[in-house]
Amino acid sequence: MPTALHHHIAALHACRQCPSMQPPPVTGQAVSSKVMLVGQAPGLKEPILHKPFAWTAGKTLFQWFGEACGIDEETFRSCVYMAAVCRCFPGKTPRGGDRVPSAEEIANCSRWLQAEMQLLTPALVVPVGKLAIAQFIEYQSMEVHIGQQLRCNYAGHTFDTIPLPHPSGASPWPRIEPGKTLLRTALGFIAAHPAMADIKL
Repeated sequence: MPTALHHHIAALHACRQCPSMQPPPVTGQAVSSKVMLVGQAPGLKEPILHKPFAWTAGKTLFQWFGEACGIDEETFRSCVYMAAVCRCFPGKTPRGGDRVPSAEEIANCSRWLQAEMQLLTPALVVPVGKLAIAQFIEYQSMEVHIGQQLRCNYAGHTFDTIPLPHPSGASPWPRIEPGKTLLRTALGFIAAHPAMADIKL
């Protein structure tokens, strides 16, 4: 029987509000979870494969969770709600990298994230990457935020947040110090969080 979350995802898939974005919107599974992961925006491959973090960055991300939490990719996708700041691929820049969504596009898409907060009331939110982190706290630097567990409020809901760096191979930050140690600390906080207790292999 379709739930409110299923109806939400169906409406999200039909969204075509931003003319410079490249649909279709990408969403995770309709998982009623107390853990929410918030990415930045899908890449080129995700709309084709119909799931977030479906390519190279995803392999690294799920490797992090596998090593720190003992959770494989299939279990993670079936037990954690996967959201994002923007749900459509922003397209490429003239130099070839992924375009950063505009402030207007981020604002347009925020209604979906706000609705998910109210539907799921997560106990733990894991923002991945600078753009995602900046939706919940005033962004300063990776060194300031990674390795921290904070209390945040978004859309009238209060929760714990444990930021992670983006797993893109374009950035060496998670592989060198102090990023390497701070990432390990952050993943340890996630593994120990009570909201993760129901997620098992």
